Amino acid sequence: MKFLLVVIIFAVVTYLAIRWMQDRGLGGPAAKRLPSRPKPPSRPVAPDDDESFLRDLERKRRKQARDAKPPEPPAPDTGGPES
Repeated sequence: MKFLLVVIIFAVVTYLAIRWMQDRGLGGPAAKRLPSRPKPPSRPVAPDDDESFLRDLERKRRKQARDAKPPEPPAPDTGGPES
């Protein structure tokens, strides 16, 4: 068990040392690394981060509130004399 632990630690240290030497140019030719992917353009992650979405949502909410208002009831009859 201890031997296996020593071998694993030695392998990790060796890997890191070789990687460091290649990055510094001290070892042989460094392996060509693929360029990282370009980052996608910055955009809102969620709808609540998008100001135009929130503005449109508020507009729709106000319109629905206006449309849902019940009409005013007619004035109640006072029960005055009928002629």
